[in-house]
Amino acid sequence: MTSRDTDYDDFASAYSAANESNLFNAYYERPAMLDLAGDVSGRRILDAGCGSGPLSAALRAGGAVVTGFDASAAMIELARERLGADADLHVADLAEPLPFADAEFDDVVASLVLHYLEDWSSALAELRRVLRPGGRLLVSVNHPSAYAIVYPEADYFAVTRYSEDHVFDGRETWLTYWHRPLHAMTDAFGAAGFRVVTISEPPPAPDTPDAVLPPGLAPGRSFLCFLFFVLEAG
Repeated sequence: MTSRDTDYDDFASAYSAANESNLFNAYYERPAMLDLAGDVSGRRILDAGCGSGPLSAALRAGGAVVTGFDASAAMIELARERLGADADLHVADLAEPLPFADAEFDDVVASLVLHYLEDWSSALAELRRVLRPGGRLLVSVNHPSAYAIVYPEADYFAVTRYSEDHVFDGRETWLTYWHRPLHAMTDAFGAAGFRVVTISEPPPAPDTPDAVLPPGLAPGRSFLCFLFFVLEAG
């Protein structure tokens, strides 16, 4: 079994189009990640699993010097169209050694990436390696409690592979994830040399249109979807 079972090359354009305006990416995950990042002016940031580059673009607009990589060559092509031919973009897999120097970055952002991996130890070790001491790793993953709610008969405490269907720009696609309980996440962070600074369960962005909110969810109210961490490299 591979460490990452979902191949975005097959539906890169559809995913990228949906990412621009849907609730989970455009009005929830991306604004929350940018809020946690804060002032990034002049900071060297690695966008790990950058996809088609919307977060990279936002960080660059905030004054950061951004490098991005993704395992999907099709996603990197879309990111280059967005960011320009001179953008520092790479096809690389987080489950393998990364093509960057030790302590090269001030921050790493890993948006909705780690939950595709069964093994976190080697990936976190590589992200720790490329961060300067005291640098930050910002992570978002599927919320483990949401897994327990959706799959009440499953063993919450077991690291478990599961698949779900999603619709991106009208196209139905199956994505494969790895659930792990919260303590397994924080244990992995500590073992890799990170200190947990922040755990966040934010609401959607204030400007979220009512039309994209789930029924019964008022603007500004949190809901169980993703879990966010700010980690400091020791």
